[in-house]
Amino acid sequence: MRCDMVVKTVLRMLVLSALALVMGCSSVRYDVPRPPSHAIDRTEETFLGRAYASQLAASPGQSGFHLLVSGQEAFLARAALAESAERTLDLQYYIVAEDATATLLLYRALRAAQRGVRVRLLIDDIYAVGRDFDLATLAAHPNVQVRVFNPFLRRGPLGISRLLEFLGDTSRLNQRMHNKLWIADNAAVVIGGRNLGDAYFAAHGVSDFADLDVLAAGPVVAEVSRSFDEYWNSEQSVPIAAFLGESPKSAQLDRILSQMAAKAERFRETQYAQALRATDLGRLLRSGQFPLVPARATVLYDTPAKPQAETTNEQRPIFPALRNIVEAARQEVMLISPYFIPSERGMGVLCALAKRGVRVRVLTNSLASTDVPVVHAGYARYRPRLLACGVALHELRPGATRSGSARPGLSSGASLHAKAVVVDRTFMLSGSMNLDPRSRLSNTEIAMLIQSPVLGAQLGTLFDEATSLDQAFRVELSEPGNEHAPLAWLGQEAGKPVRYTDEPLASWWRRLVASLLGALAPEELL
Repeated sequence: MRCDMVVKTVLRMLVLSALALVMGCSSVRYDVPRPPSHAIDRTEETFLGRAYASQLAASPGQSGFHLLVSGQEAFLARAALAESAERTLDLQYYIVAEDATATLLLYRALRAAQRGVRVRLLIDDIYAVGRDFDLATLAAHPNVQVRVFNPFLRRGPLGISRLLEFLGDTSRLNQRMHNKLWIADNAAVVIGGRNLGDAYFAAHGVSDFADLDVLAAGPVVAEVSRSFDEYWNSEQSVPIAAFLGESPKSAQLDRILSQMAAKAERFRETQYAQALRATDLGRLLRSGQFPLVPARATVLYDTPAKPQAETTNEQRPIFPALRNIVEAARQEVMLISPYFIPSERGMGVLCALAKRGVRVRVLTNSLASTDVPVVHAGYARYRPRLLACGVALHELRPGATRSGSARPGLSSGASLHAKAVVVDRTFMLSGSMNLDPRSRLSNTEIAMLIQSPVLGAQLGTLFDEATSLDQAFRVELSEPGNEHAPLAWLGQEAGKPVRYTDEPLASWWRRLVASLLGALAPEELL
């Protein structure tokens, strides 16, 4: 037996032994009651259902849509839907932060619960673990239910015990629920790339994300709610009570509500809150008068047991549908993803399109703007060949438009986080998925496929603005068509053209880390 195999065997035995100790002291109870529940019907009896049914009456069979580009607009939409809900709020998120905007949105949901609205919160356990008591305290309200998806057995903050558990059960724990939904009364939904947190709502400052959500109302919401119910009632979703020996008391809930109310009052005096009050979006949404673009749409989503599930005709996974609409492109394909690793098959599809004259453009993060350098290294492996076959690559310049006068757009943050595909400025796919192996193979995702020249044109314009040389670097081969030629990055500074011959604006340390980790990390884990 080779020396490295001996080492691996010994390490595996140590890991498994430690895992046995970890699991032996786990207090998770999987026998906790988890009664099934479902989205409400007769949505037309709710205020939101009536309001948007009336607006869409002239477009039978179609739903209504609005692109939520700015972080402030995205925050207001969620808050207004929570305030307008009369019967249910269903919230499904990968990350619910512990900062100002996330706390305020949860406070809006709790206030809805106090007036009789049923609130269901489903959060992935990768960021929920360590917060069991706080989440359980929210669930102490009789109208609030909280479940966590694919939980770790070992609770508490991130540490060696959780790492050991992950190493011993990688195939299960590597699957995370990346879906992001905010559904009110099964009548309106916000779906897209944003988690709940300051960085996603342009409230954080220099490290904000440029992101994208879609506000939707009408028949398509029922499809979204079916996906939520499938996750909520799956065996992977465990009630928060399973992780506590003793449930929080009502006095502890009162204390949290009081703290949230005080934080909300302080928030009202911030410049961010003043900017929110200066817009009409919240008022228009609460009154049911917010104008939406009518269009036909389909909801695509993975099953909760994605890696283990057999695909059936009833399921509508995202990436096969994406491949079909992209391959059918006649004139133009625009791909927007913070983490872009196309795979050999995907690269073949894009290069075939470019070869037959379709304009193919990609907007992703530069090494300087990405928040995950190792994933950028995975993308960098494909850059030369993509450029050689005619695919245009644009990489976000970090913090390109942080001035107050800049119009919010796909380049309005320090890092790109939006996910969308636009084909012929008519078909638009937007949701939680990145264009990388993790979204394709491991994480669960949800997206909407919308057929609308109006929305396609809007997103196309945003793409054009975001890929201008003062907002993003255009990557080129120094010898066009030669994949072995050095790369160059073209940009603009102070109105003058600039040219870089190495990853622009990235520190030497970031370049080194990306290079080393990128060489070692398996692509399917990126």
